[in-house]
Amino acid sequence: MVTPPPTGPLVTRDTLRDQVRELGVRPGETLLVHSSLSALGWVNGGAVAVVLGLLDALGPDGTLVVPTQTGDISDPALWSKPPVNPEWWADIRATMPAYDPLVTPSRGVGVVPETVRTWPGALRSAHPQTSFAAVGPRAAEIVEGHAPDCRLGERSPLAKLEATGARVLLLGAGYASCTSFHLAEYRIPSPRVAVGRPGPHGWETVTEVSISSDRFDELGYDFERDRPVLRGKVGAAEARLFPVKDAVDYAERWLATHRPREEE
Repeated sequence: MVTPPPTGPLVTRDTLRDQVRELGVRPGETLLVHSSLSALGWVNGGAVAVVLGLLDALGPDGTLVVPTQTGDISDPALWSKPPVNPEWWADIRATMPAYDPLVTPSRGVGVVPETVRTWPGALRSAHPQTSFAAVGPRAAEIVEGHAPDCRLGERSPLAKLEATGARVLLLGAGYASCTSFHLAEYRIPSPRVAVGRPGPHGWETVTEVSISSDRFDELGYDFERDRPVLRGKVGAAEARLFPVKDAVDYAERWLATHRPREEE
């Protein structure tokens, strides 16, 4: 069977740079990017070209930040895609490698974040499950101090991004991927859960705020209706640009009303 040629559009490093600038990305800013490479079209150079184009748009004074989460560093009792034999759970917990920000690959966030993670000069935060990686002059400021018992809250890079006036770029990704909404979950009454994972001295359990992307698409629809969001096309992808702070402030009110969750 003959594979049909790609339908495009053709996306290059330069067209990506130009189109995100047309959307409103400014040189020198700090940008948290959630992305889908496949949504962009046919990208000449793949994820490398996307990262180069974003760095070109931000310029030498800008900082690129991406989620580099590692949801597989978790309790096998919770795995469902696929589940594993319960008889294996104890051995998995005993032998699972602990998180190493230098070598542990990201999982479930796409090829663009994984490319940023391995980029020359990239820095990565210390949380074993919800890390972020950054490239640029503010990278260290953003990723340092990510507390091991604070996935996406006040002692995570999200709070730093909010405080420094960073913006979010959804590049072919929907609002279900918008990690900034999770920061709001730490500012409203939310249940707490036990989170298991390998640590430096063996299997450990920490108590964390329960986080969920449930209804984030609906939240994003209302946010976009009520707040200024810059919208446009980058390649074939829908792109959206907005401040982290706006998203967090709106989500804090929206979640408290539309998704109330009692403290356990």
